[in-house]
Amino acid sequence: MTDFFNHLMHEFELPLSNPVLVFSLILFIILLSPIVLKRLNIPGIIGLIISGVIIGPHGLYLLEKNSAVDLFSTIGLLYIMFIAGLELDLNDFKSNKNKSFLFGFFTFVFPLTLGFPVCYYLLGYDFNASFLTASMFATHTLVAYPIVSKFGITKNQAVTIAVGGTVLTDTAVLIILAVIMGNSRGNLNEEFWIRLGVSLAIFSAIMFLIIPRIAKWFFSKLESEKHSHYIFVLSIVFLAAFLAEVAGVEPIIGAFMAGLALNKLIPHSSALMNRIEFIGNSLFIPFFLISVGMIVNINVILEGPEALIIAGTLSVAAISSKWIAAFFTQIVFKYSAAQRQLIFGLSSAHAAATLAVILVGYKAGIIDEAILNGTIVLILITCIVASLAAEQAAKKIILESEDDSNLLSNLENGKSEHILLPVASVENMEKLLEFSIFIKDKKSVNPLSVLSIVSNDQEAELNIIKTRNKLKELEKQASALETKVNILTTIDHNAASGIVRISREIMADIIILGKPGEEGFIARLMGEKTESVIANSDKTIFICQIEQPMVLHKRIVIYVPPLASYENGFEYWMGKVSKLAQELSIPVNFFCNDDNKKAIDGVLKLIKSSASVQYYLFDDWDDFFVATRTVVNSDLLILVSARKGTVSHIGVLEKLPEKLEKHLPENSKVIIYPQQFSTEYSGSSYEEISTESINKGLESIQKIGKEIGDIFKKTGAPKK
Repeated sequence: MTDFFNHLMHEFELPLSNPVLVFSLILFIILLSPIVLKRLNIPGIIGLIISGVIIGPHGLYLLEKNSAVDLFSTIGLLYIMFIAGLELDLNDFKSNKNKSFLFGFFTFVFPLTLGFPVCYYLLGYDFNASFLTASMFATHTLVAYPIVSKFGITKNQAVTIAVGGTVLTDTAVLIILAVIMGNSRGNLNEEFWIRLGVSLAIFSAIMFLIIPRIAKWFFSKLESEKHSHYIFVLSIVFLAAFLAEVAGVEPIIGAFMAGLALNKLIPHSSALMNRIEFIGNSLFIPFFLISVGMIVNINVILEGPEALIIAGTLSVAAISSKWIAAFFTQIVFKYSAAQRQLIFGLSSAHAAATLAVILVGYKAGIIDEAILNGTIVLILITCIVASLAAEQAAKKIILESEDDSNLLSNLENGKSEHILLPVASVENMEKLLEFSIFIKDKKSVNPLSVLSIVSNDQEAELNIIKTRNKLKELEKQASALETKVNILTTIDHNAASGIVRISREIMADIIILGKPGEEGFIARLMGEKTESVIANSDKTIFICQIEQPMVLHKRIVIYVPPLASYENGFEYWMGKVSKLAQELSIPVNFFCNDDNKKAIDGVLKLIKSSASVQYYLFDDWDDFFVATRTVVNSDLLILVSARKGTVSHIGVLEKLPEKLEKHLPENSKVIIYPQQFSTEYSGSSYEEISTESINKGLESIQKIGKEIGDIFKKTGAPKK
């Protein structure tokens, strides 16, 4: 028994050394600290940092910074930068790159301009120490980014330019660090500059030319191996971090570049993105935040007034300079006060790059222990200030965006939007499910309804059970995408009437029809079932033939017929196309006339779309294939069609799907029928009446009339 207690006491000796116990303690901290501090209205990030202070070497000394903690901390830091690059709206970044550059200039120059005199004249340090410390003020770590991501405002322009400014500023500071180190060693010569320039050029070429091609090949060849996708992405992140280090810059720059390189291949609503964010936000990023707290030594404040003065001076200078940069950014770009506060919150936290700069300078003897201790206190203060500022700003921006969303109530159904996805077979439904989720409004409380129609015969009940079991696979796929799916099975003599009936019962806004397994796309599109659904439903209908993974499409090409903007559902399908383009981070090319161009422009401005758009004026629909000469296999083609008798219907639209299938078989295609607000059938007895027989009869009469007309032409023709 004594041996048992001795063994037990040994396991609990401080600092804890048992890796299982250490990991368990950290997991409990990750679980409990945000929950406890949430009751005090303190961001969970601060709780994790404070927890690190308490359990660290300078607190209760429950843990020490060993190799395992350092490894998880490094992964978390790289994860933050990688997710920031991955979630960056490239279309918005491209359209606002000048703003990002200007903010990067402000947030680099102001801290440097304010910090150098403070360190050189007020604190009395030499040139190298003052310049290095001032450059540390210019850096910022996206500690508050998980808060922004949690509130779902990563697409806000303030976030885009703040993240863009981060990589520009940190890259500049880390290059300055390399230059100062070279200067302190006396190696700042022509060879140094050539080596640095060449290595950065090679690194950039690998990241933006080679890695995307490898990733595209991997995702297309191993489309079904979802777990392999995550491992592949993680491998790319660490490879990029290593290559950046080899090139002479910090690994965090490499992780951010990896995010940019894979940005277009990992849509925000995809299952892969969900896995990346889930594991990062649940495990690796909290590990990093705890490790930041473990570095902080509160005891330095008790060492005398000098440490306190230096820590206070550095903190005031760092926070003030970042606020000034955010203020000038707000003035120049006419942002709101909430956006200014959000920029300040994202750019004022000092952790990763700051530690990199100061620790390297300390080890090289450029700065002393007083600056090191002051910087550690600065890290704690700025992380707290940044987290509080970012959370308050995020809440304000959400309230502002909700006010704006009231203006867009005519474009989208918002929280009540309902999508119906009828399936003929479970095979090859993954792409259609993914398409549905990409265009679905994330604010909608309604699930994605997946419908299967079972023939009304003696085995109907047995077939319902079998169908529901098969559809459970779709539920698993949707759960990976964090989308709620409602499985519907119904009995009906006619599949088309069943689809129409259920769409009315659940008050669906969109019906998404796909390519069946055995029939060809055109047979499905022009067949009796689809024609009946189109004729008897006034919903927005998407008929999809997705030939390749959604992420491999490089452009959306949309053909909009004359008068399409006068259809009731014009704004609605425009919103969905814009959302799809933003999810895939690809440009949109519109082929339309001048009237439609003006209408499309108006809708895109109203919904504040960041999609990159290009127009081609086109009005010769009798010679439609002139507009397809520039189409390549990676284009997603969207044809906006119209129901017979509607304002934008023209005869040529009837044959275009068949021609597209014949001439462009490799391309993914979507046919859109805009919603109509026609009078619904009032009597239940009329719901089962199909228009198929009427259509057939009319077609037969037209055919007989044409043949009789040809006979009379032949008999009545004059003899030569």
